[in-house]
Amino acid sequence: MFPFVGPDQTRPLATSITSRLAEVFNQRCEVNRRAATSGCVINTCGWVKGSGYQALVHAASAFEVDAAIVLDQERLYNELKRDLPHFVKTALLPKSGGAVERSKDFRRESRDEKIREYFYGFRGSFYPHAFDVRFSDVRIFKVGAPTIPDSCLPLGMSQEDNQLKLVPVQPGRDLVHHLLSVSTADSPEDNLIETSVAGFIVVTSVDVERQLFTVLSPAPRPLPKSILLIMDIRFMDLK
Repeated sequence: MFPFVGPDQTRPLATSITSRLAEVFNQRCEVNRRAATSGCVINTCGWVKGSGYQALVHAASAFEVDAAIVLDQERLYNELKRDLPHFVKTALLPKSGGAVERSKDFRRESRDEKIREYFYGFRGSFYPHAFDVRFSDVRIFKVGAPTIPDSCLPLGMSQEDNQLKLVPVQPGRDLVHHLLSVSTADSPEDNLIETSVAGFIVVTSVDVERQLFTVLSPAPRPLPKSILLIMDIRFMDLK
């Protein structure tokens, strides 16, 4: 689960998840002949400079790709030809006529629509549940501690380790409209960053006095697990 809007916010986390995804895919190929024969298609994002480019190269390495297709980016094509292993076939193709770059507003609206579809289904075919969750029944964490100077880091810890650190979150009113992922882990020691999630909920209101918050969930109460990861993504349920 990647809790941020874009991979530029914490590349170490994106790199870690990509490596884990490749590991799981390789395990599947070992037991599934169809998967091993067909392989997979990796659809990357349009961030192709700086850390974004490094993330692309890492994904190619982790998945051991044998072909890279670049659409309408001659500079990216030349860089990948230079940096990827010689056995990787790299091709440059023109983009389809009429294709345009999506604006930030369009991407944000598309993300909101997909979240709404997760809870309400296509054309409102699902009926999500709303119920209260007590503060004492869950443990909430966020990924990444605040950036501090290298000289202030504990001995042996790097900034990358700091960005992957789990930080406990005390429920409060600032939790409203945040998406939370429900981790399948039984404890924070189970490597929450690489553990799969059971699903997602969104906080619709918080009552600090009563020590509970109300959530919108695709499934009825209770929550399947008690460990939640807060996401930077927000969703306002206007239905």
